[in-house]
Amino acid sequence: MQWHKRIIRSETTRSTLCWLAANYVRLIHTTGRWQTKGGDHPAHYLTEGKPFIVAFWHQRLLMMPYTWRSVGGDRPFNMLISAHRDGDIISRTIAYFGPKTIAGSTGKGKGGAAALRQILKALKAGEVVGMTPDGPRGPRMRASDGIIQAARMGNVPIFPLTYSASNRKVLGSWDRFVLPLPFSRGVFHWGDPIHVDRKLDEAGIEAKRLELETALTKLTQDTDAALGLKTIPPAGPNEKAKQKRSEMAAEEGGK
Repeated sequence: MQWHKRIIRSETTRSTLCWLAANYVRLIHTTGRWQTKGGDHPAHYLTEGKPFIVAFWHQRLLMMPYTWRSVGGDRPFNMLISAHRDGDIISRTIAYFGPKTIAGSTGKGKGGAAALRQILKALKAGEVVGMTPDGPRGPRMRASDGIIQAARMGNVPIFPLTYSASNRKVLGSWDRFVLPLPFSRGVFHWGDPIHVDRKLDEAGIEAKRLELETALTKLTQDTDAALGLKTIPPAGPNEKAKQKRSEMAAEEGGK
């Protein structure tokens, strides 16, 4: 078992990590100079009381509570977070900022079905749901069709969303997690909505999945480039297989 997985088994350690992470996010926001782009359209939806889904890559999770607040203010916001131990840390960290979390993913199985029911319930109540279409395990910046199915069944649009910071560290994790550094110039950037017809067939769902993937990647890369940063590419065709082998080796090591 990897050393960091042993550490986070401790409840005290997990609580401390969540507290530290939440305070780091506050530090980044407080010391940075942040601006919001493209927020007028989602703000109009909120004013009209129309729910929608927000899509952002897993690597941009850290500042999402503030990215949402830049347009949504104190309105209810739900985030779909993996139910595994790492997801619990993310969920508890996010809880410091007010958003509610939905545990699970939109994949197949009982957990996926339960998460989907909660997503649809939140949307029906007029609330917004945030999802990482490449989470919780990737491949990086490759969208699954779960978010398209949720938008289709909920009859709501999907707004691509990202953020970037002029000073950052990109971690070597599967998602190339972006860690902003203090005293940065930052941008919260909303894209145009992607509308999903309720009557889409399989080919239509795949087309919308690709449309979202392309739009979200372009929004993210353009936002990075505007700050003079090197863009992060989506996972290549061989990375998914490498990632799977690494996960299997880690699981074997933990036995």
